[in-house]
Amino acid sequence: MSGANGEAPAPSGGALGILRKLDHGLSVVERQLLGWSIIIMAVNTVANVIMRLGFSSSIFFSEELNQFLIILVTFVGISEAARMGRHIRMSAFTDMLGPRASKVMMIIITLGTASLLFLLAWYSIDYVSSLITSNRLTPALRIPYYLTVLIVPFGLCVTGIQFVLAALTNILKPGTHLSYQVEDTFDDADEHHL
Repeated sequence: MSGANGEAPAPSGGALGILRKLDHGLSVVERQLLGWSIIIMAVNTVANVIMRLGFSSSIFFSEELNQFLIILVTFVGISEAARMGRHIRMSAFTDMLGPRASKVMMIIITLGTASLLFLLAWYSIDYVSSLITSNRLTPALRIPYYLTVLIVPFGLCVTGIQFVLAALTNILKPGTHLSYQVEDTFDDADEHHL
């Protein structure tokens, strides 16, 4: 049974309750990071354009700051998208399957995606480690380069956990779930309009 907006009902108490509270706190932090990063990018870009047009001189760190913020938005955003079931998916094939086969496919897809994300997180940790030992600095701000990509392994790992939770939700609860919070719904009304 699903709640409002197709969301699964909240688990009660115990370890699941603690996990849900931790995830909710992480979600709040992620949304704040995403919102402020986008605001800072917009202000930085507008200020840089004004400087170029009005004073024929760019802000020396503008491009570097935007690159860092794009990395942050990308790797924090994939976790939030997975949590809310808003990740890109090709549902044409699974929509043709029955509910049981669709659920099995969702379990396979979410576990496969989680495995790939954990593998990428492992490789990204290795990459960050190599940057730490190389002592590379960013050209404009002269900060250690590894600080600009430190969010990558974290974002990949948290997103992998979201997909594991989606797989467990599909295994333990009735219905097909896009995430542990969002149940997949199929609108029969769409068929009549085709």
